Amino acid sequence: MAKHTAKSLRSSVMYSVYVRNHSEEGTFRAVERDLGRIRSLGVDMIWLLPVHPIGTAERKGGLGSPYANQDYREINPELGTLEDFMSLVGAIREHGMKCIIDVVYNHTSPDSVLVSEHPEFFYRTPEGKLGNKAGDWADIVDLDYNCPELWDYQIETLKRWAGIVDGFRCDVAPLLPLAFWERAVKEVCEVNPGCLWLAESIEPDFIRHLRSLGMTGLSDAETLQAFDACYDYDVYPYYSGYLAGEITLASYVEKINAQEYLYPDNYVKLRFLENHDRPRAKALIPDEQSLINWTAFLYFQKGMTLIYGGQETANTVCPDLFDKDTVSWDTGTDLSWLFAALYPVKQKEIVAEGICHLRALEEEDIVTGTYTWGRRKLAGVFSLKGREAEVDTGLPDGSYQSLIDGSEVTVYGGGKLFCTGRPVIIEQV
Repeated sequence: MAKHTAKSLRSSVMYSVYVRNHSEEGTFRAVERDLGRIRSLGVDMIWLLPVHPIGTAERKGGLGSPYANQDYREINPELGTLEDFMSLVGAIREHGMKCIIDVVYNHTSPDSVLVSEHPEFFYRTPEGKLGNKAGDWADIVDLDYNCPELWDYQIETLKRWAGIVDGFRCDVAPLLPLAFWERAVKEVCEVNPGCLWLAESIEPDFIRHLRSLGMTGLSDAETLQAFDACYDYDVYPYYSGYLAGEITLASYVEKINAQEYLYPDNYVKLRFLENHDRPRAKALIPDEQSLINWTAFLYFQKGMTLIYGGQETANTVCPDLFDKDTVSWDTGTDLSWLFAALYPVKQKEIVAEGICHLRALEEEDIVTGTYTWGRRKLAGVFSLKGREAEVDTGLPDGSYQSLIDGSEVTVYGGGKLFCTGRPVIIEQV
């Protein structure tokens, strides 16, 4: 674990913006005009999907993936100018938020400027051609981190951007050597001591696949030695498996609980129901009452919360990576009130400092949870399928106020409350 990482990072909410598809205009300027609304959801950081020029060679779709990077040191002119980008970053800060950008360091587009300027930076197939070592990624070619000069170039690039933005989300970070990331963090710290490092860690099956090929596949435990936070992909297969009816709720919950003893005391996970690579939460959880419970449970879990742009209006379609596919801001559903209501809960010190333990009520499809920090306790009840049931809270009997909607909640009979199918979070202070 990055030893300097503060537990308070767990109280942060991050909002992911795919600039091209965030608006019909698809520009930095259009995002800038939306910052007030985004901030009102309770957002601390904005993560911009890649903002660099996109390659044209082997391009997929009409516009290509922003993850097929043509030049690490330039701005994609389709999104605006460098001045537009700088204006957006400044406006994000004026709204009380930080800005991080996507760093795609495992690969580039086949027509990257580096192919001609530094052909020695690239992996070669046994036939001597550019290619990639894993995955069906025809629109990209892999870099070769056995080349020391590549390390120098990439770290110098990070230092340039670190003078402008507040941090980096690092794409498929576990495919690169841990030593590279450790050196990068150290050198960037000289430019920006408060730089945030978020790793897109990878699912267990992919780690095993990479290692079977003799490739680098860092575990979360390794990744967190350099990064402040990493994805929750070690749990994601259990989340999706439970929703698909393939595994039990208890198995999913225990996987989350295990993180409390598998990782260092200051570990930070990025918690999400959806992201740009995975299905929309509304598509997986079509019932609105269930989705409200899941969203409350998302915020209750220990770690940073991720909102993917459009999640607040319950979009069902994940925007296409390769073409124009604008987010719908008028779906007929608006959960902005819920995100805003849950933000103060996320800010509570007990959520960052306490020990969290979750319990599964299998037959009722309900999760209960308790944070304990000294004599203080925070309890949550989340009916994932909107069912009613009597549940144990672990709190003393009495009258409490729901931290979600302000309603009165009665705890009786030795710590029990009646779950009406709506989420409840209450606190003993």
